[in-house]
Amino acid sequence: MLESILVMLGVFLIAFMFAPVGMGGGMLFVPLLHYVADWPIDGTLLAVSLTLTWAVSIGSGLRHRQEGFYDDEATKSALYGALMGALIGVGIVNALGDGLDGVFKLLSIVMLIWALNMTWKKQQKTEANSEENEREPMSIDHLKLRLGGSIGGVLSSVLGIGAGVIYVPVLQQQAALGPRTSIGSSLAIMMVVVPFAILALLTTASNGLVDQLTSLPWWIYLLPILAITGATSGAKFGIERISKENIMNIFMTLVAVVLIRYVLDVASITS
Repeated sequence: MLESILVMLGVFLIAFMFAPVGMGGGMLFVPLLHYVADWPIDGTLLAVSLTLTWAVSIGSGLRHRQEGFYDDEATKSALYGALMGALIGVGIVNALGDGLDGVFKLLSIVMLIWALNMTWKKQQKTEANSEENEREPMSIDHLKLRLGGSIGGVLSSVLGIGAGVIYVPVLQQQAALGPRTSIGSSLAIMMVVVPFAILALLTTASNGLVDQLTSLPWWIYLLPILAITGATSGAKFGIERISKENIMNIFMTLVAVVLIRYVLDVASITS
């Protein structure tokens, strides 16, 4: 019972924290279930993490869209690559099977370092420009945006995340979107890509994944409700109370915390 309470509380807090910065929370949902609930890193854990991530993207994404923080052209362009990447990622998960754990953590480390670097560079370039919607017409680099979206789609399936850590800096760099608009657009991408990845995972897995999911403990089915509740309240709080200048600082801090945790974990395995 204590374990289930900790996981439920953790899901709500993760959704609340990640919703304002355009991330689905999968980078913490996975370690929460892995370390607190003692789940192995496998297809079941990825499917649950993706479901929670989808709930967060809906709760926060709808709020951002209502406030006008969303770019339709950039979102649709990135989706071309993201959907294809999600399919490739599912294929990788099925091919790795029991060898997913080590690959998962190493990929996470590389992804997080890249995201920190990209976001930091963007912050330095835009410190003097406080306009939210600074993009000029026809300024989107569609090829690079779709390539970045495909990388996000692959990582979404392989790591059980929304991949906002990829989409947000890519949207800023290749579509010149402001902080809040890139966040809202990232969440819009997740709302489409994540359920697509879940469906692909469920229909292609060969190890009885559906049966494993239906046999999970009762409290696991409450988690999406907690996630969407936390995300809705977190997005409202972030839009109303957190400045544009601090949004990306919070984003980078959360990424750095998760990065340190995975580095320590990999170091303990190899030592």
